[in-house]
Amino acid sequence: MATTQEKTTPCCAPQNNNKVAATSSSSSAPPQQQSQQQQRPSVATFISAIDSPPKTASAKGITVMVRAQTSHPLDPLTAAEISVAVATVRAAGATPEVRDSMRFIEVDLVEPEKQVVALADAYFFPPFQPSLLPRTKGGPVIPTKLPPRKARLVVYNKRSNETSIWIVELREVHAATRGGHHRGKVVSSTVVPDVQPPMDAVEYAECEAVVKDFPPFREAMKKRGIEDMDLVMVDPWCAGYHSEVDAPSRRLAKPLIFCRTESDCPMENGYARPVDGIHVLVDMQNMVVLEFEDRKLVPLPPADPLRNYTSGETRGGVDRSDVKPLQIIQPEGPSFRVNGHFIEWQKWNFRIGFTPREGLVIHSVAYIDGSRGRRPVAHRLSFVEMVVPYGDPNDPHYRKNAFDAGEDGLGKNAHSLKKGCDCLGYIKYFDAHFTNFYGGVETIENCVCLHEEDHGILWKHQDWRTGLAEVRRSRRLTVSFICTVANYEYGFFWHFYQDGKIEAEIKLTGILSLGSLQPGETRKYGTTIAPGLYAPVHQHFFVARMDMAVDCKPGEAFNQVVEVNVKVEKPGDNNVHNNAFYAEEKLLKSELEAMRDCDPLSARHWIVRNTRTVNRTGHLTGYKLVPGSNCLPLAGSEAKFLRRAAFLKHNLWVTPYARDEMHPGGEFPNQNPRVGEGLATWVKQNRSLEEADIVLWLVHSILPAR
Repeated sequence: MATTQEKTTPCCAPQNNNKVAATSSSSSAPPQQQSQQQQRPSVATFISAIDSPPKTASAKGITVMVRAQTSHPLDPLTAAEISVAVATVRAAGATPEVRDSMRFIEVDLVEPEKQVVALADAYFFPPFQPSLLPRTKGGPVIPTKLPPRKARLVVYNKRSNETSIWIVELREVHAATRGGHHRGKVVSSTVVPDVQPPMDAVEYAECEAVVKDFPPFREAMKKRGIEDMDLVMVDPWCAGYHSEVDAPSRRLAKPLIFCRTESDCPMENGYARPVDGIHVLVDMQNMVVLEFEDRKLVPLPPADPLRNYTSGETRGGVDRSDVKPLQIIQPEGPSFRVNGHFIEWQKWNFRIGFTPREGLVIHSVAYIDGSRGRRPVAHRLSFVEMVVPYGDPNDPHYRKNAFDAGEDGLGKNAHSLKKGCDCLGYIKYFDAHFTNFYGGVETIENCVCLHEEDHGILWKHQDWRTGLAEVRRSRRLTVSFICTVANYEYGFFWHFYQDGKIEAEIKLTGILSLGSLQPGETRKYGTTIAPGLYAPVHQHFFVARMDMAVDCKPGEAFNQVVEVNVKVEKPGDNNVHNNAFYAEEKLLKSELEAMRDCDPLSARHWIVRNTRTVNRTGHLTGYKLVPGSNCLPLAGSEAKFLRRAAFLKHNLWVTPYARDEMHPGGEFPNQNPRVGEGLATWVKQNRSLEEADIVLWLVHSILPAR
């Protein structure tokens, strides 16, 4: 991931948008705020963004050497580093056959221990914060350089159907290394048995070609009046795990079929014409059709003129012409400052990361609080998994339960934001680098967007006696990226506010995965959206992993989680007017005790507290987790998808930090036969949470089609 130049993006032209969209959000905010009567600070003076760090610096009288490292320990891997990692692993292959059969699923940074990050931030990278490290007798001992960066590679052997994990130490890597001599060292390589890694776009394209070239499939399509295979869309879906036939000993896909009507319309919505009644099972290792059955001849939905996302005139209407231009300009530049991947804005500072699986990652979040200095809030924030189970028991929808992060990769499916009007105003973009299936490096330009937004009123009061009014407008800083997984688009946004709030927002857009209807037919488990077409009910679950550090320096484990429920006071001496209610707190002492669900009837929320730091009123400092609207899986306890997604059974889980506990359903959910792997198994240790390095796992659900 690399930074790119800032630019100002003009507003979009008026558009008519018929795509399905939904929004969810969860936020965390300090429970101990100053009273609303106090004046809030006005928006800071605009400061131009910077990209280059100073060559020399000092911090509190300590001279800081010019660093040898060009990349911060948390910076995403550069294109050169990815090339070095791939070349090192390929060179380590035992035989030419092994090397030729290597397919590279993921190449990602091995994030260092928190103490290494603290050392880097203290003495090697601006703004140089020695206070992050504990004081030692005789003064700090500063090493001359940081440990070398490491890459972690998930490699699939197409010949043997084996998955392996490699750790490569990256030595001096420069941009010129890309495509040249490699300088890496294999630290370890491990074959992981009984798993299937995520699928790749190259495999999806090969699968589509194989299915479309399969004679029985072509005959089935001919029965439906389709002879032009260029109109056919084959969307491979991972097989999931329903029984032993889905075991990971084979790499399987069960495609869904759709058909366009116009070969010369690149903007046609082919998902509006599902081809139902055809069962296909594909061996993705050898790219052969294992099973094919034309089970039922279902007529294709008629070609609806509203199906496409072209201009209004092509769909029997007109585009809106009554929307006047709206210009968003910042003539003095933005209020944020950028130094590599380090961001400073309105007392906030943090680092931007990006991974093939999660996409956007926010590191080292802190708030500069006057005389109290830098106050840490979180070590790492990201969305680590996403599950989409469908609630229609009919074929093929009952088997649709996608793990979009673990089976496909949210980051790998991100797009460039320079092609549309995704961001407006003064924008700072960041590129992202990935390996492709064959080990080459691909770059998504302008993958992450950083910009400011006006967010209406932050605070207002008018004195009725004097008629005087005071208003503070709200400015927020937004970091975002957007990805496409087959038919759906997902926008992930992290908002930072001037009042200390952090909000995570997910926007769903794109196109629904649909089913066909017979003439006059309706479906109980879906919504009719057009003649011959319905949208099956389904849920989207997003799992946010929040490695918290409320007022904790690296190495400190002084956080705990308190649940707060609002209680109605019983009638009696303390409630003679029957109007009394109060907030009741309960400390979540262990992992099993901390498996919690939302309860809107009691306004339930949770607070991550520091056990040793108090605010000016003498209360422990903390951050409140506000989950927003939510629900649990709308499925029976024996639903097949819950074997792999046991973490969906509760809205909140809390664990003590463990470096290898990153993926709530295990690292390889694709065709995973193991019940409850991941979060549901980790918490059985029932580790103490009374004073710990706390990790929150918030499971958020959206019900878009009903």
